[in-house]
Amino acid sequence: MDQKMFCFQCEQTAGCKGCMGNAGVCGKKADTAALQDKLTGALIGLAGACANNEKTEMTDHLILEGLFTTVTNVNFNNETILQLIDRVHEEKNRISPGCTGCGAPCGQTEDYDMSKLWNADEDIRSLKSLILFGIRGMAAYAYHAMVLGYTDDTVNAFFYRALFVLGLDWTMEQLLPVVLQVGEVNLKCMELLDKANTETFGTPAPTMVPLTVEKGPFIVVTGHDLYDLKLLLEQTKDKGINVYTHGEMLPAHAYPLLKDYPHLKGNFGTAWQNQQKEFANIPAPVLFTTNCLMPVKDSYADRVFTTEVVSYPGMVHIGEDKDFAPVIKKALELGGYDKDMEFTGINGGHQVTTGFSHGTVLSVADQVIDAVKSGAIRHFFLVGGCDGARPGRNYYTEFVKQTPSDTVILTLACGKYRFNDLDLGTIGGLPRLMDMGQCNDAYSAIKVAAALADAFGCGVNDLPLSMVLSWYEQKAVCILLTLLHLGIKNIFLGPSLPAFVSPNVLNYLVENYNISPISTPEEDLKKILG
Repeated sequence: MDQKMFCFQCEQTAGCKGCMGNAGVCGKKADTAALQDKLTGALIGLAGACANNEKTEMTDHLILEGLFTTVTNVNFNNETILQLIDRVHEEKNRISPGCTGCGAPCGQTEDYDMSKLWNADEDIRSLKSLILFGIRGMAAYAYHAMVLGYTDDTVNAFFYRALFVLGLDWTMEQLLPVVLQVGEVNLKCMELLDKANTETFGTPAPTMVPLTVEKGPFIVVTGHDLYDLKLLLEQTKDKGINVYTHGEMLPAHAYPLLKDYPHLKGNFGTAWQNQQKEFANIPAPVLFTTNCLMPVKDSYADRVFTTEVVSYPGMVHIGEDKDFAPVIKKALELGGYDKDMEFTGINGGHQVTTGFSHGTVLSVADQVIDAVKSGAIRHFFLVGGCDGARPGRNYYTEFVKQTPSDTVILTLACGKYRFNDLDLGTIGGLPRLMDMGQCNDAYSAIKVAAALADAFGCGVNDLPLSMVLSWYEQKAVCILLTLLHLGIKNIFLGPSLPAFVSPNVLNYLVENYNISPISTPEEDLKKILG
């Protein structure tokens, strides 16, 4: 009998209820989903073992790696997941050797059976899912910071607490504060990653990025990991190979240290869900550094390379030594295009701009404030989040197109590919459309909103600011929880509401935060602007 799965952690889950067949919408097979559940259960057991035993940096690393591995579109490889489960078990036995064969087991260090969570009362399941998916997303941010040598004891400690809570028979009243605590700690985690990125690579500055691919050998780098990109740039220096970003790697062009490499040329392709079409027969290798990997098609399978937590059966994986020689060799073999290739964004634009981080925007805060006071800027929209393939996401393109000329659009994450090649002109000496960076750069938007609220002597909810967000995977979940922790209300969320949010939990969010599902651009703009 074929193994069946249950997974509802992403926005595209089947029927907006859950993937329950032989494979998920993302391409993950049922046996892989079962192993990811087993890994999560092992992590819960490891967290239990650490409740009364001393953890180490290795334990912290395993917790982050394990949670990151279970984020959507990261790992499709049963072999590497099994190896990770073994490592978690080995670490648990090392930390608590006395638990093996204990005559009076407490049960807290045993692997947790995830079916207990999936089959729990729907409200309990909903709150525990918010915690689990939230810490999975937060683990991705903490992992990127850790790679750069930045950690935080409060952030790391919370992963253990949250995992431990998942294994307890708690009530809604007990779980709800932990849900909001995910948002609180994630704010600290995003601040940590922002510090890690800017202190390592410099403060981002507005940068125009061409969509043209020059003739000759090249490599496409996708994902989120700036450090992997830096290492690749160093190893390809003076080798006649150009490097192009893809997807969430686009904001790398704004960092001074990375811009110093002249062979970091531009951006190839659009959002992650278009990769199977855009990578077909591409005359260059593609390096996947984090999530957003889709099942690999035969038309480009021979040129896909993975690194860090990303893994796919049959693909060459670059290990901890970070020797990108196989990628470089493949780039030289394929040779690239024989002439410059002119590509465009979804709306026909030939270039995009990025780099409007909080450092840049706040450096001209007086200019922004004056434009608001004079009436030149009537309203700010944060239109950002994850992109995806489900019909209805053209809402975000049309919304941005229909925003009045006296409004500013801030954007971040891969949802911007729906409209980031549009030329919306300027306002008050500033571009109307400003890309603030990757999904974790929601921290920049929060910093800007807080600064504007201080300048006008009001709360963030009193600002002429509306958040119109799209979500796909678990990093969007932890960012939403951060916004709720900050008390931000009136968020428009789409293209569909999370399947793991039960009616009672949804009612709580609507009553306390006035979260609204998106409707049409026309109706929502009228609701916002009057």
